[in-house]
Amino acid sequence: ASCSYTINTPVDKSVNVQSEKFCGTELTVKAAKDSTVTLHKYIAVATSRYYNHDELIRQSAAKAASAKNKSFTNLFADHVKEWGKLWEHADIKIEGDLEAQQGIRFNIFQLYQTYQGDDPALNIGPKGFTGEKYGGVTYWDTEAYCLPFYMSTKTANVAKNLLIYRYNHLQKAYENAAKLGLQGALYPMVTINGEECHNEWEITFEEIHRNGAIAFAIYDYVRYSGDEPHICQYGFEVLAGISKFWASRCNYNSFKNKYMILGVTGPNEYENNVNNNWYTNRIASWTLEYTIKCANLLAQKYPSDRKRLFDKISISENELLKWQDIIDKMYYPHIDEYNVFAQQDGYMDKEQILVKDLLPQDLPINQKWSWDRILRSPFIKQADVLQGIYILNDKYDTETKKRNFDFYEPRTVHESSLSPCIYSIIASEVGYREKAYELYLRTSRLDLDNYNNDTEDGLHITSMAGTWMSIVYGFGGMRVKENMLSFKPFIPDGWKSYSFRINYRQSLIECSVFKDHYEIKLLEGDKLDITLSDKAYTITGKTPQNITFSE
Repeated sequence: ASCSYTINTPVDKSVNVQSEKFCGTELTVKAAKDSTVTLHKYIAVATSRYYNHDELIRQSAAKAASAKNKSFTNLFADHVKEWGKLWEHADIKIEGDLEAQQGIRFNIFQLYQTYQGDDPALNIGPKGFTGEKYGGVTYWDTEAYCLPFYMSTKTANVAKNLLIYRYNHLQKAYENAAKLGLQGALYPMVTINGEECHNEWEITFEEIHRNGAIAFAIYDYVRYSGDEPHICQYGFEVLAGISKFWASRCNYNSFKNKYMILGVTGPNEYENNVNNNWYTNRIASWTLEYTIKCANLLAQKYPSDRKRLFDKISISENELLKWQDIIDKMYYPHIDEYNVFAQQDGYMDKEQILVKDLLPQDLPINQKWSWDRILRSPFIKQADVLQGIYILNDKYDTETKKRNFDFYEPRTVHESSLSPCIYSIIASEVGYREKAYELYLRTSRLDLDNYNNDTEDGLHITSMAGTWMSIVYGFGGMRVKENMLSFKPFIPDGWKSYSFRINYRQSLIECSVFKDHYEIKLLEGDKLDITLSDKAYTITGKTPQNITFSE
C-alpha cells in the first residue's frame, strides 16, 4: 500500500511512523484558533495476485499519485457514478415502512462493499471486511445464500465466477476426502485455498452437507442462466466428485435394505455426531440424482464431452447404477405422529419444550447455557429440515411445507444469522404473512438492531443476501419453473408498495407490487414469458404491464 496527501496549510514536520499493526505519516502543522485544516489522504493498495513482487511498491505509489492528481472531488464523483449503476439494478424500494426500507438497503450496500465478482480466485467472507471473526475465509454460505443475490442483480458471469472458484479447488476437495479415508471430493467447510481450515472436528469432519450446497448452486445457476455448456466445461466434474464422495460416505444397512449417513452435524449446529440428518441424506440423494441427469444430458447432446469427462474422472456405467441404488434406497427419518420429516434419528427422544417456554434471561442460549445443555435440548440454531424444503422447493407441496414449518419453527431459536430468512420464505409460501414479515424484519435488521448480541464481531454479510431472498423469493414468490420466471406475490400489511429488478438471462425486468395490482416492465430484452400466480404472460417493451390480482 502507498499513500499520498494534500493539505491546505503548510506542514512544519513530516515523520513516517510504523508499528506491528500499522504504518503511516505523522504531520505537524500550525493552525489558528477556529480555523479549518483539511487533509486529503489518497491510498492505493496493490497485491501480488496481480503484480510481480518487485512491482508492488511502484504500482501502488503510481496509483496513489494518480488519485492525488485527479483530486478528491473527481474521485468522489466517479464513486457516486459507480454506486449509482449498482443501485439502479439492485435497489429494492419499499413504500410505507421505513424500518424495512432501511434494513434492505443497508444489507444491499454491505453486500456490494464486500464482493463485486470480477475475479474467480476470490470469494465471500461471512463478515466481509467489517470484522476479523472468521478471518475472511469462505463458507458454504456463498453457494446457499449469496449466489442467488449476485445472479439476479449482476450479470451471469459474477455467479459463474463463484462456481469457477470451487472448480479451481476441486483437486484440494479430493485431497480433503482422502484424508478422511473416503473417495471423491469433499469441499471444505472453511477455506482460503481449497484446504480445510477449520479446527473443530464436528464441523470439519461432520458438517458435510456443505457439499450439497455446492452441487445445488451448479443446478441453480444453469437453471437460472440457461448456461447449459457450463455443465460440460466445469459443472459435471464437480458434481461427479461430490457424488463419488456421497457414495463413499453412505453406509448400507442390510437389515433394513437402506443407505444411511452416520455421524454428521447438520445445518443445526446445536446437534453434533447424529445419525441420518434428514437434510444431509436428502441433499446427498438429490446430488446423485442431478449428476445422473447431467450424465444423461451429456449422452444426448454432448457425447464427445461425456466420453472426455468419464475418462478424466474415471466413471463407469456400474458406478451410475450404484448411485441410482443409493437414490432408491436412501433412508429418511420421519416423525409419524406429526407427519413431518425428523431432523435426525432420535430427535424425539429429547424433552420437547418450545422456545416460548424459555425465560428471557436464557436467550441467546449460545451465550447463556453450557454446550452440554444445548446439545441435550431440542432447540434448533437455524433452519435444518426447513433448509432442505427451501432448497428443494419444487419437491414438496404446500401442506408438507406447512406441517414442517409448524413443527420446527417453535423449536428454532434463530441464533444463526442464516435462519430467519429461510423461515420467512417458507412462511410466505404457506400463507403465514405476519410471521414472514416478522422474520424478514429480523433478518434485515439483524445487525442494525444487534438481535443476537454479536454485531461487535462484524456484520453478517451472507445472511444479508438472505434478506434480499426474503423479499424476492418470499414476498415476491419468484421461482424458475419449466424454464420460465414465475411469481406469486403478496404485499405485507402496512406497505403501500415494493419493487425490485431482476436480471434473467438476456432480460432486465422491474417488478412492482401494489395493494391490488402488479406491474412488470421489461427494461432490457425483446420479450419475456413469465407466469404470475400460475397464469402465463408475455411482456414486451418498457411500458409497464398492469396485472390485477385478487387475494
